[in-house]
Amino acid sequence: MDYSEHLRRLSIDEQQAGSVLDGVQGAGDLDARTSCLVRLAALVAVAAPESSLHREIDRAIGAGADADTIVQVLDTVMPIVGRPRVVTAAPRIATALGDDLDLLSTED
Repeated sequence: MDYSEHLRRLSIDEQQAGSVLDGVQGAGDLDARTSCLVRLAALVAVAAPESSLHREIDRAIGAGADADTIVQVLDTVMPIVGRPRVVTAAPRIATALGDDLDLLSTED
């Protein structure tokens, strides 16, 4: 199916069009790593719960992303979603990456 047909099906809310996006596979020509990073950006944009962020970060790491790339997603989406969304997501993402941020520390 070409992109215009896919957009047509999405536009009329045809269930088949969206069903190919379940899980990491089936996101068109995007590889699994890129799909996970795009979904992570979307989760930050909608202020998704911590469990959703953790799950997508686990998938992204499993697909070959590293912590630096995941943090770059925050920098990339900040101008679009706003600093408050990124500030809210940052400690949740740090926890998912296994970092315990000492937010009370005055050391740089």
